[in-house]
Amino acid sequence: MGDFGPEAYRFADFLHTAGQKFWQVLPLNPTGYADSPFQCFSASAGNPLLISLEVLVDEGLLNRNDLSSSPVFPVESVDYGSAIQFKMPLLQRAASNFFAGASAEDHRRFEEFCRANAAWLDDFALFMAVKSAHNLVAWTQWPADIASRENEAIQRWSERLASAIDSQKFLQYEFYRQWRRLRDYGKERNIRIIGDVPIYVAHDSADVWSNRQFFLLDEAGRPLKIAGVPPDYFSATGQCWGNPIYNWPLLQRTGYRWWVERLRSALRLYDVVRIDHFRGFEAYWEVPGGESTAVNGRWVKGPGRELFSVLRQDLGDLPIIAENLGVITAEVEDIRHEFGFPGMAILQFAFGNDPQAPTFKPHNYVRDLVAYTGTHDNDTAVGWWNSSGTGDSTRSAEDVAAEHAQARAYLDFTDEPIHWVLIRGILSSVANLAIAPMQDILGLGNEARMNLPGTSSGNWKWRMKPGAATAEMANKLREMVTLYDR
Repeated sequence: MGDFGPEAYRFADFLHTAGQKFWQVLPLNPTGYADSPFQCFSASAGNPLLISLEVLVDEGLLNRNDLSSSPVFPVESVDYGSAIQFKMPLLQRAASNFFAGASAEDHRRFEEFCRANAAWLDDFALFMAVKSAHNLVAWTQWPADIASRENEAIQRWSERLASAIDSQKFLQYEFYRQWRRLRDYGKERNIRIIGDVPIYVAHDSADVWSNRQFFLLDEAGRPLKIAGVPPDYFSATGQCWGNPIYNWPLLQRTGYRWWVERLRSALRLYDVVRIDHFRGFEAYWEVPGGESTAVNGRWVKGPGRELFSVLRQDLGDLPIIAENLGVITAEVEDIRHEFGFPGMAILQFAFGNDPQAPTFKPHNYVRDLVAYTGTHDNDTAVGWWNSSGTGDSTRSAEDVAAEHAQARAYLDFTDEPIHWVLIRGILSSVANLAIAPMQDILGLGNEARMNLPGTSSGNWKWRMKPGAATAEMANKLREMVTLYDR
């Protein structure tokens, strides 16, 4: 499924050769429901499946023969079940080998990591150990005493699962160690990392289990209110995400400390963070718990600028990109401008019926902007161009035809590959930053789409084939960024 091993370094080399200065990644946290990086078991922990087994061999924590039993994985998609079944036993073996034979200096570094990250690591390690002991069911289905974190239950399970808890902490130590090396490798080549911070956290997560008071839950821990968005481009019934809504009044009374620490953790992982669904901080779409669609929701005021004032006061300048897509109001934009957060423009959305379409046309761009051909929620450029609109959006066949006609006239092209036309469109704009998904650089179609909002299966599976990023592509990108002074 990809990891922090040799292929990641080769990709960093590709970016460097191509003259790229930023590498944007999806959330690197441990994925939960439907393998979505936006439904994770922790907002601060790393996904242990990204740990490279090859690096563990180099570190002496695994034997080369340990890797010989690898099954044959799909080449262009991720089989998460098989990846988990293969990798997790080997990661547990590496943890056992570390505790049995690591040097005193390595143990000292591990203990130092645990102390420095105790604020989230202790709860996460216990959460995952207890979850594993209960066949991975949601924490609301655990015995009542540990589900509600009674002190005696916490102590009992901590003692009973001490070895498993240590293993979880080791995997986080190794994740951060491997990620830091890769990130440093990129920095040496002038490549910075843009990470992704979802506004909400998963209900089945260490964050909610250990901080129930900060979420709108009933006595059994079930969400009273859940997050989503009203009917939109992707769905006539809106998007119902299922994440619990924050108890914003209580967070305010505590000085937003939970959010301060969450963003502090993110800034240890990334150089810049894109905050997903930024508009939810000004007002959010609240859906009654238990609903399966977002139709019966309502807009509720969020913390607004007060939250970002506190974050800036505690963390200094905030390197944030605000995902300001969807139903955006003047109040949302006022907050973004006040704190200097660049917004986003999606070129795919520039030619249809989206209310923001005019601002997504490059001649209307401002410099304080990040321009994309599309995001992880969009179809690929080729897939979008070949789409009928049925099943992937609320567009009609007539809408798609009009959209294509306008795009062809605006972008003034005839037979050029559509993905390079869109890439050139954002690179030639005045936006300070322009980003193309790798699927668009490769010119892939609908089969490489990463996510279709409003659907709960079949997403997040695309995998780049070894050798797909060629020297020819790198040279073409370098020529374009040189031409447009990027």
